[in-house]
Amino acid sequence: MKVLWKRYMRAVMILLSVCFLVFSACATKTALDDIDRYGVGGKKFSDNVTPADQAFALLPQQLLKVGFVQVGHESDWRIAATKSCKEVFSEENGYELYFVDADNNPKVQVEAVRNFIREEVDYIVIDPILTTGWTAVLKEAYHAHIPVIILDRTIDCKERYYTAWFGSDFVREGELAGQWLQNYLNMSERGTETIHIVTINGTQGASAQLGRTEGFARYLERNSNWKLLAQECGDFTESGGRMVMEKYLNMYPDIDVVICQNDNEALGACAAMDEAGISYGTDGDIIVISFDATRAGLKAVLEGKIHADFECNPLSPPYAAEAIRRLEADEELAKKHYYLPEDCFTADETPMVLMVDFESKKMVTVTETLLEEREY
Repeated sequence: MKVLWKRYMRAVMILLSVCFLVFSACATKTALDDIDRYGVGGKKFSDNVTPADQAFALLPQQLLKVGFVQVGHESDWRIAATKSCKEVFSEENGYELYFVDADNNPKVQVEAVRNFIREEVDYIVIDPILTTGWTAVLKEAYHAHIPVIILDRTIDCKERYYTAWFGSDFVREGELAGQWLQNYLNMSERGTETIHIVTINGTQGASAQLGRTEGFARYLERNSNWKLLAQECGDFTESGGRMVMEKYLNMYPDIDVVICQNDNEALGACAAMDEAGISYGTDGDIIVISFDATRAGLKAVLEGKIHADFECNPLSPPYAAEAIRRLEADEELAKKHYYLPEDCFTADETPMVLMVDFESKKMVTVTETLLEEREY
């Protein structure tokens, strides 16, 4: 109701302004004639335009106030998402953006949302760090009648407290990685060997970490010869990935596979293996699997350092903007949750086809042309 009330009051203010300007326009017809029927900034009015039309054209643009709280700037993926946000929610596109970088601090995110509520923004967009801790503040936004849109990671909260979510199917990403590894080992005639696996997890409690872990675990259960040696947090950072991989290399002399839950961790793990003189990649001993499919990650795929990279699309802000456009037009959103389009990448010239839940997904071969055309 408050959204409708805001729109009503906005319309009333515009109407009052138009009435005032119409009176002024009618009273100064000669002045308008003197400027050869040109409006603000040299915009020419057509001959059949009314004084009311002229007056409306003189009104300042009404910007929608959007509060956006970002996780941080810990990875190439996150930087791409922030860039997309600032491009989409620009003044040129009709928005006044209130942007907060939480620097991976959940408390900063919650307080930012409370500040947005106090500022009486029109919409709140959240890219959450953790799945938990959101119910109280989203209740506040709900009772303030401010629509909330969630991007990327999911949250544990009743659905009525947010309007829509746009992001990735993290469980399916983990399943696709597991199926790729299963197929790759079978094709390499290693399907029955004991395979020693280590995982470098993302930020603990993030839905990307939880979903990818859950999805891959389903293939661990199906393949009794796969042995998970360890899984530790690399916080989705290159330094974290390198530190964890250095620890693994000191602890486990027989690693066959390293699962990195994003590209920055994978690049850190590769650096650790380079320094230790460990053979890895398509021509080496250790199989490297990654997630995100950023340009840097796909470059490593092309170079043969990473075997397979599973995309997590960071370009969700345009989808949030489209949802806002529809809400402003009093349209109903068709559903609550929306998965973004994503691909799976490999360096193989004859990429395999994966099948999860009766849906096929063909791996995409990374080429120089693909890298040049990549948006992030």
